[in-house]
Amino acid sequence: MSAHLEKSSYPLVSVVTPVYNGAEYLAECIESVLAQTYPNWDYTIINNKSTDESSEIARRYSAKESRIRVVENEHFLRAIPNHNVALRQASATSKYCKVIFADDWMFPDCISEMVAAAEENPSAGIVHSYSLQGNKVAWVGLPYPSRLVPGRDLCRQFFVNDLYVFGSASSMLYRSDILRSHDPFYNEANLHADTEACLAVLREYDFSFVHQVLTFSRERDGSLSQMSTDRNTHVAAMLYHVVKYGPDCLTPEELELAIERHLAKYYKFLGKSLLLGRDSEFWQYHKLKLKEAGFAFSRTRVGLASLVKLAEVVLNPQASIQKWRGPKRPANAANARRSSGDQPAAGRAKGAY
Repeated sequence: MSAHLEKSSYPLVSVVTPVYNGAEYLAECIESVLAQTYPNWDYTIINNKSTDESSEIARRYSAKESRIRVVENEHFLRAIPNHNVALRQASATSKYCKVIFADDWMFPDCISEMVAAAEENPSAGIVHSYSLQGNKVAWVGLPYPSRLVPGRDLCRQFFVNDLYVFGSASSMLYRSDILRSHDPFYNEANLHADTEACLAVLREYDFSFVHQVLTFSRERDGSLSQMSTDRNTHVAAMLYHVVKYGPDCLTPEELELAIERHLAKYYKFLGKSLLLGRDSEFWQYHKLKLKEAGFAFSRTRVGLASLVKLAEVVLNPQASIQKWRGPKRPANAANARRSSGDQPAAGRAKGAY
């Protein structure tokens, strides 16, 4: 248990796990909660109409441990709405809320270290840490110790320097009063709602970071992550985020430069997509996203960007083809699936919904 926390004071932490067909790893996730060195927690597992043994597994643990309860959704929900339902399960008396997805798990000192950081820094609305994703450490970039970073300063670094340390919900601890005052917490129209939620919170609160690996997350292809990569929802979300949240942390000059930089990236991607012959659904999606960010779709910019891409291919065809193909997918990618709450062919996006 963290030496930073007085033994006489353990504020209640509500842990929540949204699950959809997560039987393969759910027991491992639950065991990681039971193994926490921090003593004062309650735990709610939200079963999103799973068709596998997820409910049975959760109920077996609930029958043995009074601090665990199981909530059954009446109707199937898409991933982000289900995550909002999960956050609403946090106890009314909890001071903090910890999300852990059904195919992820926490190291034993996770809650203890995060609560210690939160208690030391009352202005922090979010506590984060490193996460082990497969065999790689994620969410690096902040200098040590970075125990407390002003929220708007971190947002500025995100927009100006592309510093992304928000991670996924599994690697965060939230103040419960923030969740209760922002309902729904996640914007259900944004696939990258976890990033947007952090930007919204950091308008008013600071950010605390624990330089330890406290969670483990599995990467999954065949999910929202794959769809997000294929359609590049990230480039659309970044433009939306800088337009909506940039004015809170950037000077007018920085904001103008950031918007133009992200627009240039957007049209570079769209120019490449024109050469790849993307379907009408793809173009409708990006026209809508540009409109939501306040910009008209420019056929001229798409055409110019495609000519630049075409020139790259002509001048260096081998390198361009390899770059466009991207990294090889693992052999079992077609069978992989997220378990946090989505349709069988999809799940949640990692680090961005």
